Amino acid sequence: MALRPQTLLEPRKTPVQARSAASVEAILEATVQVLLSVGKERLTTTRVASRAGVSVGTLYQYFPNKSALLKAALKRHLDEVTEEIERVCREQKGATLRQMATALITAFLAAKMRMVKASVALYIVSSDVDGAAVVKQMGIRSNQAIVGMLETSSEPLAKDPQLVAEMLQGAMAGISRKLLESSAPEKLADGFRQELIALACAYLEVSSARVAGHGAGASGERELPGEIVAAATKAKAGKFRRVAYQ
Repeated sequence: MALRPQTLLEPRKTPVQARSAASVEAILEATVQVLLSVGKERLTTTRVASRAGVSVGTLYQYFPNKSALLKAALKRHLDEVTEEIERVCREQKGATLRQMATALITAFLAAKMRMVKASVALYIVSSDVDGAAVVKQMGIRSNQAIVGMLETSSEPLAKDPQLVAEMLQGAMAGISRKLLESSAPEKLADGFRQELIALACAYLEVSSARVAGHGAGASGERELPGEIVAAATKAKAGKFRRVAYQ
């Protein structure tokens, strides 16, 4: 199958004047509204232009087709999420690792769930509009922000902050994907948030220099904090009980 030319997914031009920027913003907002109301297959540039209150000619000045519209709408959504991550990372500089994890995850999931229906709809179409490239670009920005935050922690890390940031991002992305693929993301969001915070805090705890310096056993290997071992033992026992009842 022939690959879709990359140019067909990119905007024709970038708005430079305030009025042009407002038109593009209206077009992208209308794209999401039409996507939610009629779905991807029935979304057309004519419908989007009508909803945005602009002519089709004006729309085509910026976007060559509906794929470019959808990609731009996806990019705008992910950019808003990334800006939230960057904001909270700036605010949490110098905090404890637990405070950082709690604030980061809370802000991230709040941004994803702010317009959950739009998030779900854009997630579904992302694979059709080279969404992986957009996600990668935003992931780099988020990683830089998280690394910069972790480097200022009042509890220094024993591990490379780059590695720690990537682990946190992976966990956050996995939970976000689970939520968006579920049938009731709004009902699950709070529980998932609490569990993700607990997971992140436990990981950061064993990654801290404080634990690394004082948590080595007789063998010289690092030991997990007692509460984490207890939780893991309880979970393992519960698993065995479930298997026994199957």
